[in-house]
Amino acid sequence: MESIYYVMCWACHRKCRHCYEERFRPYVRGELESVVAEAERNFPRIVANLPARLTYLDRDDPRPDGTLAEKTGRVILSGGESLLDPVRERVTYRVVEALRDKYRAQGGVKVVIQTTGDILTDGIVDDLLARGVWMISVASVDDFHVGLEGPAKQKAFMDRLSTLFERHGVRRSGLSATTRNWHEEEGPLYSFFGATPDSWIGKLWPRGRAWRNGLSKATLEDNFCNRWSGGLNFLKHQWNGSEVSIEPDGAVYPCCIKTKLPIGSLLEDNLIDILDSLAGVAAYEAIDAGRPERMGLAHGWSEARFLAQSRTITPTGAPYQNLCIGCDRFHDEVLGPVLEEARERRRRAREPLSLQE
Repeated sequence: MESIYYVMCWACHRKCRHCYEERFRPYVRGELESVVAEAERNFPRIVANLPARLTYLDRDDPRPDGTLAEKTGRVILSGGESLLDPVRERVTYRVVEALRDKYRAQGGVKVVIQTTGDILTDGIVDDLLARGVWMISVASVDDFHVGLEGPAKQKAFMDRLSTLFERHGVRRSGLSATTRNWHEEEGPLYSFFGATPDSWIGKLWPRGRAWRNGLSKATLEDNFCNRWSGGLNFLKHQWNGSEVSIEPDGAVYPCCIKTKLPIGSLLEDNLIDILDSLAGVAAYEAIDAGRPERMGLAHGWSEARFLAQSRTITPTGAPYQNLCIGCDRFHDEVLGPVLEEARERRRRAREPLSLQE
């Protein structure tokens, strides 16, 4: 598999108004312990159920003889804020170590730490590099992050962190975060991105606080599914272009935006088994093809009906139409039983034949 986006813990020190997930926020005392304990409890099982080998064949980069090179995939570790105390020591460092150990003799893995960057220190950078982290990706360079409004503040922030990284021999990535093959450089690296107009998240997803605050500018023409980190090619795990998103409770989604229902849980099943159980299921093949408007054809939803179901009114009272809304409604109306059937197929496949008779 090429890429896994693993949200390890909900805890964050910010509560950004454009965030796609309401659960990313500050927690205190017992609430903080609860979300950290969830992440700490679940990560061993989640890592165990990741693919045995995190490599893929790149059909876009054939050798001169036409054969395909096996390339090393990546796991993006995110939050919330993945470097927040106590998440850093109890979860993030231990997940990095677990991934390193799991894949050391299986083709390796490129581990990316995604962070807001504003709590980074020399000591934390040292700790990450000592554990073999390949990239530190700062994901907060935009006007939505308090204290980083405007080019001058953003430049000063990036200059300060660049100096910090380069003290440790980490060099800046030469590829844009919007380029699919940005992970093919030699590490260790650092990078910057944010919810800017030129990025793949610039229109903002109709999710979380971005939705509640009326900030999404996406239209029907903005097909988040048909792009990197959307659902495109998520089922084709052996090839380039496949990525899934994982939450702290082990829930798996075909995109970072997150479908209304998860496609399975890594607390129950192996990731490859989950994906293979949905191969040939029309709705998920449509997501895989980047054509969500076709996901209901096998269930009596024409494309016209799907587009009509993609219309809504935002919480701020504005008319809105985007394919993610239609996808949400189709999940609510149709896909619960479809997912339960796939889960049952996986359960039966795990059982010895003697127990199925």
